Amino acid sequence: QVHLVESGGGLVQPGGSLRLSCVAGRNIFSVNPMGWYRQAPGKERELVAHFTRGTSIIYANSVKGRFTISSDNAKNTIYLYMNNLRPEDTAVYYCNSVPPSAWGQGSQVTVSS
Repeated sequence: QVHLVESGGGLVQPGGSLRLSCVAGRNIFSVNPMGWYRQAPGKERELVAHFTRGTSIIYANSVKGRFTISSDNAKNTIYLYMNNLRPEDTAVYYCNSVPPSAWGQGSQVTVSS
């Protein structure tokens, strides 16, 4: 069973930055590509950044140029660097494989002045 633990969220002012981390309980990187999802209040969960089976990285248009996904396979960890945060980035952020399996608890990101 996949075990995912996200961390690094918090409250930040518009224009600020955060780094999210996700540790997988077992190495799932070799099974399916990993990515970051988010779910804002009253909205569907969306995929914001993910690796592909090749060497590509895909970003949602809403975060392109502001967010960066990276991984450390030796630590079973992926990261999401978020810069120039906006109020509309407020959401619970989750990591998971693409397509997703069981969800972790997520990490709340709130962008507000």
